[in-house]
Amino acid sequence: MRKFFRVLALGLIVLAFALPAIARAQSGAHVNVLTVNGAIDIWVEGYINRGITLSEQDGAQAIVILLNTPGGALNATQNITTRMLNARVPVIVFVYPPGAWAGSAGTFITLASHIAAMAPTTTIGAAHPVAAGSEQLEGDARDKVTNFSVAMIQNLARERGRNAEWAGKAVKESVSATAQEALQLNAIDLIANDVDDLLNRVDGKTVKTAAGELTLRTQRARVNSVEMNFAELILHTIVDPNLALILLQIGLLAIAVELYNPGATLPAVVGGICLVLAFVALGNLPVNWGGVILIIMSVIAFVIDVQVNSIALTLGALGMFVLGALLLFTPLTPPAPTMPDVSVSPWVVLALGGTMAGFFLFVLGAAVRGRKYPVLNGAESLIGATGVALSDLAPSGMARVRSEEWLADAQEGVIKEGDAIQVVRVEGLRLKVVKK
Repeated sequence: MRKFFRVLALGLIVLAFALPAIARAQSGAHVNVLTVNGAIDIWVEGYINRGITLSEQDGAQAIVILLNTPGGALNATQNITTRMLNARVPVIVFVYPPGAWAGSAGTFITLASHIAAMAPTTTIGAAHPVAAGSEQLEGDARDKVTNFSVAMIQNLARERGRNAEWAGKAVKESVSATAQEALQLNAIDLIANDVDDLLNRVDGKTVKTAAGELTLRTQRARVNSVEMNFAELILHTIVDPNLALILLQIGLLAIAVELYNPGATLPAVVGGICLVLAFVALGNLPVNWGGVILIIMSVIAFVIDVQVNSIALTLGALGMFVLGALLLFTPLTPPAPTMPDVSVSPWVVLALGGTMAGFFLFVLGAAVRGRKYPVLNGAESLIGATGVALSDLAPSGMARVRSEEWLADAQEGVIKEGDAIQVVRVEGLRLKVVKK
């Protein structure tokens, strides 16, 4: 009997330790985690929409959006927040990792979530709207966009029971807050160190979704990472000022090559793809289109310079390119702090400027200059070559030119054996020569 009870006790102990794992396996509780880094654009909008839809369909306890953004497009932001308000699954926005920023559009997205959390040393706020070129809006346009943005963010805050007054100031006065300040201001719900800490802290909370009130069971939930698909990743990645400029330059150079060598096909294909991607990127960035025009004009100037070979035109074309690249995302008025940092690296500008000048002056220039010389093939290349008469040419005989023996005809008088000769014409396999 003692042996039986010992075995029974041991079995109960093992069962006690195994029960949580068994319950977890049976429940299949999980959360889906999305990672949003960089500007808020239409690709991020599609990514978040896809993540919410997936979470609604696969029965996730919640969807967690790890957010680190300096801002982005207002239209994309509005569509994202609308989708979050109508989500049938709890949406948790976590400003993470430490040092991250939920600026501008990120403030709207954070306030629209069912649960808003921040990691230590993160920041939220500064949501004042600016124009597409990063400059401050002026007059009626400024008032209309600002009033709309204030109303929008305050509605989001009130819907989620958060500080609508502070939310309005974040837009009107570009105020920001640290994680601790945001918690004290009731702009967020909690501060967490990492995802595990976040899931432990929100466990048991009840939130109101489009499907009704739901109580979160996240303490032992499995974490599924939902990454951007290939198309979203590529298109979101190219929305970068340096990449946009590089794609624009490659596209213009490839088109220039195709124009100088019609029918090559490959440069046209590469150029077309790069230009399309470049304009996709530029369309999602606060671009100064005056810079784009200057860059295109610089390419035209370089093309003309290949023909005329003018140092003044070379310097002018190079200057237009550098100026256009620097102005591409840098307006003359100081940008507001709410927009992403979209300046092009000076090192990238210098590297691309040198590459463009070298390409047109040396590569394409050499090809164009080569077209001015006659193409000599086979025997035609012997014109002007020198040799020696192997027999008397009176007028016909044999001669050696470039280590080869040819039938040769003297054009002027008789050429003696051993005399030096020069080829003046080639007719078939016979050389027409004169005494040198």
